[in-house]
Amino acid sequence: MQNPSFPRQSAQSVLFITLDSCRHDSFVSANLPVLRRIGKVYCTQAPGNFTYSSHMAMFMGFTPGDAQSRITGVNPKYGKLFRMSQGGIAGKGKEYFLLQGRNIVDGFGRKGYRTIGTGAVAWFNPQTETAGNLIADFQHFYYPGDPCVTWTLPRQLQWLSRQLDDQAAPVFAFLNIGETHVPYYFEGAPWSPQDNPCVPFGKDNDALEARRRQRLALEWVDAKLAPLLDAFSESTVVICADHGDCWGEDGLWEHGISHPKVLEVPLLFRIGKTP
Repeated sequence: MQNPSFPRQSAQSVLFITLDSCRHDSFVSANLPVLRRIGKVYCTQAPGNFTYSSHMAMFMGFTPGDAQSRITGVNPKYGKLFRMSQGGIAGKGKEYFLLQGRNIVDGFGRKGYRTIGTGAVAWFNPQTETAGNLIADFQHFYYPGDPCVTWTLPRQLQWLSRQLDDQAAPVFAFLNIGETHVPYYFEGAPWSPQDNPCVPFGKDNDALEARRRQRLALEWVDAKLAPLLDAFSESTVVICADHGDCWGEDGLWEHGISHPKVLEVPLLFRIGKTP
């Protein structure tokens, strides 16, 4: 499937991408010329150890952070990328976007943004009640529809290309990418998606293969994202992981556990035009 084309978005627009389960060391070891154009890669701690908890926190403005940093956006305790005006105490640094509402999605909607989103993993499945807390405030949301399949980026990009237009109104666009989630499979990968090298309590796990596959999945994703990121070249772009995975450290595998390797994630961003 060819990469779709996207119209240029306004400088006020925001693109927020989460690379599901992507470890920081995977990101920095991969060849990612498209993603690295966004900005410096920071080593940060995720606000949660699995998709749901982390996204709930991020949608309240608590994006991954480095608690030692004194840079707005890198340390949300110091200064947030997105701050809910009635949620918590302001940091020392000025936030980039001050929002009111139930969460940042609702907050952007109240500012006149079109809010569109798509999620690959099953926590975003609109047929489940739990997903409502994540997706209800999007004006338009797309879930590819198979809780057993996370490698759906081509379909998600096709959907986004139909939702984005060249109107003057800014957009808040959210994209959760599942190719970096176990089993680290992407369209055309030379291994079976049923062959998972990272299974909790598994007997045949393979840390080296898990590392190799996540890196290759990242590089495949990087090429696919080029047209979308070009469309937001003047806009705010935030890219991070929601959590990482354990690959045998301390005998542990996968995520949903508060291990340092699960919490250590990449963060990079570029700020466009802010209010």
